[in-house]
Amino acid sequence: MGFFSKLFGALKKTKEGIGSKLRQLFARDKIGDDFYEDLEDVLISSDISVTTAEEIVENLHDRMIKEKQADKDVVLQALKDEIVACLDNAGDFELEYPAVIMVIGVNGVGKTTSIGKMAHLFTEQKKTVTIAAADTFRAAAADQLEIWAERAKVRIVKSVEGSDPSAVVFDALSSVKSKKTDVLIIDTAGRLHTKSNLMEELKKMSRVVAREYPEAHFYKLIALDATTGQNALSQVEVFDEAVGIDGIILTKLDGTAKGGFIVSLCNELCVPVAYVGTGEKIEDVDNFDKEAFVDAIFD
Repeated sequence: MGFFSKLFGALKKTKEGIGSKLRQLFARDKIGDDFYEDLEDVLISSDISVTTAEEIVENLHDRMIKEKQADKDVVLQALKDEIVACLDNAGDFELEYPAVIMVIGVNGVGKTTSIGKMAHLFTEQKKTVTIAAADTFRAAAADQLEIWAERAKVRIVKSVEGSDPSAVVFDALSSVKSKKTDVLIIDTAGRLHTKSNLMEELKKMSRVVAREYPEAHFYKLIALDATTGQNALSQVEVFDEAVGIDGIILTKLDGTAKGGFIVSLCNELCVPVAYVGTGEKIEDVDNFDKEAFVDAIFD
């Protein structure tokens, strides 16, 4: 099954929300000023922020006036273009090798599951992968990660529960350098973005990576639960301020009707979506495709 097909299924709830409302909107006899006012309301109700919704509608309206267009098909395509433009504001996430990926985020967003899926994705791309179990805080976290490592058929570096996460990172870096591994994925403990001591721990691990493996391409990816919608923006802001965020791993997209928040997140915070989870199976993750995302919502 291709990415579009999987994404189409994962966005079912989002489609049912925004898609049905848009179909009603475009079923009108003509497109006038009231259409654009109602379009803004539809976008906001789909968890696109007020700021981004206003920007999309204003740009669309101005463009259609300039082009003297009121054809529904033309307006619909132009709307898609405006949404893709918002996603483009974040740029593209591109991975270079050797890569060190540190996965961070709050509790319960699906970091460990995402790491297992990403490891499988990289092996499918013929890359060598090692996972570092640097969540030494949560009971049995390393055991859970080891199950995913076995499923993905990749190596894992771990230590005893309660040990220093930075020491685990150090050991993993030594291992991947000696074996010339393509990708190291570091699991970290879930932490509330309000806990300064835990944020300092992330900074320490980042310093270890920068010091011990400066030639690697270091990426800090935040895992976000798509069901939280607009509330995820504050998480990105705080983690980005603490350690700098290079991209987003979007989880549980199939469980939400709030997929629209991705548009405002990319537009306003300029952090790209790197990977998206589209289901529960190990193969249900892929690189994010902006055009496919927009097409899947509107299809």
